[in-house]
Amino acid sequence: MPAVALAAEAAYPAQPIKLIVPFPPGGGTDIVSRLILDKVREDTGWTFVADNKAGAGGNIGLDAVAKSKADGYTLGMGQTANLAINPTLYPRMPYDAAKAFTPVALVAGQPVVLVVTAASPYKTLSELVAAARAKPGTLTMASAGNGTVGHLTGELFSRQAGIRVTHIPYKGAGPAATDLLGGQVDYYFATPQTVVSFLKAGRLRALAVSSATRLPVLPDVPTVAESGYKGFDTSDWKMIVAPAGTPAAVINRMNAQVQKALSKAAMIGQLQSEGSVPMAGTPQQAAQFLAREQQRWGEVVRAANVKVD
Repeated sequence: MPAVALAAEAAYPAQPIKLIVPFPPGGGTDIVSRLILDKVREDTGWTFVADNKAGAGGNIGLDAVAKSKADGYTLGMGQTANLAINPTLYPRMPYDAAKAFTPVALVAGQPVVLVVTAASPYKTLSELVAAARAKPGTLTMASAGNGTVGHLTGELFSRQAGIRVTHIPYKGAGPAATDLLGGQVDYYFATPQTVVSFLKAGRLRALAVSSATRLPVLPDVPTVAESGYKGFDTSDWKMIVAPAGTPAAVINRMNAQVQKALSKAAMIGQLQSEGSVPMAGTPQQAAQFLAREQQRWGEVVRAANVKVD
């Protein structure tokens, strides 16, 4: 049996590889998934099938990965929500995010951007914080929904800044942006794709980005850390995972191809143009990163007392 297994791994892949994308077509996770698949396909000639299985904050798609055969032919595009936030956010999970998967490769990270309207009195992050401290609970913070990366980044920032604001969750990024533009809320931690066009048109103003370094697509916008909150760093990252027990040789082979794709100038440019940055790294580094993120976001969810049925 070991000889048979070794032969199978050496021949990998001998059939199409399915990547389950746990969100609908056209969204951020889907776009990044198809970008990386296209680049790996160009380099290797391997056949990939992207399979969108949306629902329950990404839990349905990742559950399908967890229950698949651990042979390297079914992978999943996990991300911050379904691998690090949802295990604490949801009272019942269909899988154990810490045990059900083997990380294959980190792909990309996308921070959120704190934006206000162009007519807002707040020109800097410090001005917004001063206003929140002067009138606790009166400023309103929009998010694309309870437990999203934007929501929890806002909660984490409020804790670090020592402010209390009122969270207004919306059913998606579009409605949140619409109400911000209409003046119904004071600020919004938004994904870059949602707000870059409004920023370029002068309808919104960006006060800070949540990543440790500035975004190439918004080079003039300071980071939260630069603005006086040392060590602040959050992003909606994407990570390819396989079912637990997938052979290491298979994991390593896929990881090598993903890293090669992420090193290409065209891939880097495409990711940066939509507000993301490539991450890459070994499977071991991905596993260590995931463990840290699960602990950190679990603490944020519990501290903010966020619950989703």
